[in-house]
Amino acid sequence: MNNFEEIDILGILPQRLPFVTVDKLLHFDFEVTRTSYAVKADTVFCDDGRFTESGLIENIAQTCAARIGYINKYINHKEITLGFIGAIRNLEILRLPQTGELLTTQIIAIKEVFQMTLVNATVTAGEELIASCEMKIATTEIMNNEQ
Repeated sequence: MNNFEEIDILGILPQRLPFVTVDKLLHFDFEVTRTSYAVKADTVFCDDGRFTESGLIENIAQTCAARIGYINKYINHKEITLGFIGAIRNLEILRLPQTGELLTTQIIAIKEVFQMTLVNATVTAGEELIASCEMKIATTEIMNNEQ
């Protein structure tokens, strides 16, 4: 499927509201995945009108989950599996976005070994870089029973 606008993001993510920090899949190929998220006040990751550090990290992880979910559902025709943050390196948060800001998160898959994926990630608000890191995501064979 190449028309990403038609994809229900909850169909490729194991997370459920109010923990979802991705609204749309904007781009997918095996190397680059891009998502968007309009920061919502009712998410558990907002505090005093700002998206928290943990929210930014979760947004990056959920962009990884969207990549894995897309591969599972649309390429391998499998169920959505669960994943976990294995490590975060070189995390840099330049500022916390405010409620209502539109974030674009991009991950670039650097290496995949067994069930571990290493990505470089950036989060932008408009043209402004607000966060970046290197993240390892471990996936399991455990299926998400919420689907």
